[in-house]
Amino acid sequence: MNTIDQVRERARPRDLNTKAPATEPAAVGLDLGSAYARIWVSGRSMLHVPTISDSLTNPVPLIRRGRITDADKVQALLERQLRRYRRPMPAGAVLVACRPVLADDDDDRIVHRLLADVFSPSRVLFIDTVRAAAVGAGVDRGVQMVVDVGAQLTEVAVLAGAGVAAARRAELGVNDLIRPSTPDVLVETIVRLVGDLRGDPGRRALVSTAVQGGLLLTGGGASLPGLAAALAGALGTAARSAARPRVAAVHGAGLAALSVLRRTAATY
Repeated sequence: MNTIDQVRERARPRDLNTKAPATEPAAVGLDLGSAYARIWVSGRSMLHVPTISDSLTNPVPLIRRGRITDADKVQALLERQLRRYRRPMPAGAVLVACRPVLADDDDDRIVHRLLADVFSPSRVLFIDTVRAAAVGAGVDRGVQMVVDVGAQLTEVAVLAGAGVAAARRAELGVNDLIRPSTPDVLVETIVRLVGDLRGDPGRRALVSTAVQGGLLLTGGGASLPGLAAALAGALGTAARSAARPRVAAVHGAGLAALSVLRRTAATY
């Protein structure tokens, strides 16, 4: 199986016979982050919006530490964004949504229900954010260590074959830094997470191989000055940021959706 196809379906399609018109894009990638929601639609411009309420006097986060805190307001936010397209989104799209590593089934159910209401897709599938980011960065082959530094979550994962072989996450991100120009706390957190992975006897050799191959940094925090160099020094390996780290995950989710769509079309 191609690694881009490593997506997890939450539920069977509600209508497998629903097909978007051939002239319409019908592949959607979505990244619901604690700072921004990003929507990738084939053939259209990318949308992105802060995931906070629209109150000017009391803005409230709608997603906290990777979990939706107000599903109704997130739904309204996404619907407003989709209305920015001149042409309505066609029903029946294949939608692939990023999910934090180690997210549970309850989190998936909430997101699935929300996305079914907003997009009316034929299929909703999930892909781990770290996997999507690697796909979007064009490095989804072989054993790879991905470090995704978001607004409120930091995820470290070893990718191997067609999935996430091992992962750890911390509820800490760029928004928690008192001085973003000094990423010492993030460096300590990432080194600790890598150490936890190395401590798993069943994954030790795989983790060592991934670390030796270098770290791929993604997410909004990947471009923090000094982060890559500090991690390289602390872990004794290379570390580099993806070319477009903030949008790598949603781009990868979109490519995964396109892959699923093309396979489905080929069966007709």
